[in-house]
Amino acid sequence: MASSCRRPEHSAPPDVFYNEEEAKKYSQNSRMIEIQTQMSERAVELLSLPEGQPCFLLDVGCGSGLSGDYLSEEGHYWVGVDISTAMLDVALDREVEGDLVLGDMGHGMPFRPGTFDGCVSISALQWLCNADKRTHSPPKRLYTFFSTLYSCLSRGSRAVFQLYPENSEQLELITTQAMKAGFSGGMVVDYPNSAKAKKFFLCLFAGVAGVLPKVRKAVDVVGCCLLFECRFRNMKGKSLKKGRDWILEKKERRRRQGREVRADTKYTGRKRRPHF
Repeated sequence: MASSCRRPEHSAPPDVFYNEEEAKKYSQNSRMIEIQTQMSERAVELLSLPEGQPCFLLDVGCGSGLSGDYLSEEGHYWVGVDISTAMLDVALDREVEGDLVLGDMGHGMPFRPGTFDGCVSISALQWLCNADKRTHSPPKRLYTFFSTLYSCLSRGSRAVFQLYPENSEQLELITTQAMKAGFSGGMVVDYPNSAKAKKFFLCLFAGVAGVLPKVRKAVDVVGCCLLFECRFRNMKGKSLKKGRDWILEKKERRRRQGREVRADTKYTGRKRRPHF
């Protein structure tokens, strides 16, 4: 996981962060294009679509259309949704084959029930865990997104989200709201013991419970699948309950999410003496 100071969702709201300068990187930076294409390929693989049959797919957080390009190469039709006008302008300049919609995923998906055969999303879902406005409630925005997504997917289809969770609490928040909306499924973690290559994919099943696919492994690396029924532990396997620093970080994170949190004092995180 990236450190908090480097995470883009802590810098600015997505429609502000992905300005014209940032959007150009997604059409000019070859390394960024390569990574996006690889993650899109893996997401489509996890969708388990019928072979040789074109499908109608939804790309949430489509950005400049890099993931959409891969969908088109595979013979699928797609609609992309993104909140950044600058990113969508780049997609238009690149003449992507899919249709583009400007919208905030936290407001829900504005499509008819049963429209899509599947959904992919690359590096977008974690943005819903932050409260960018005083009126934003991350749990409510996540539930609105998942419930409307569930509606617009055909029964038996899948949705696959590649995401960068900040911590185990974010994972639990996301999966809890997905379950409330009706989804089943779980988390697939590729290369779980690699700091650089580790990738998280949330695989959701709409209407019909499915079997989680196998993870990708490096040499001498054991992959793991985390089901919704499991409680998520800290990514490094350490105890979640720590000292003052951990408590202060947790309180600050909840403030960013728009929750009411007590003020910090000199007693915050201080251990109580045992009573005899």
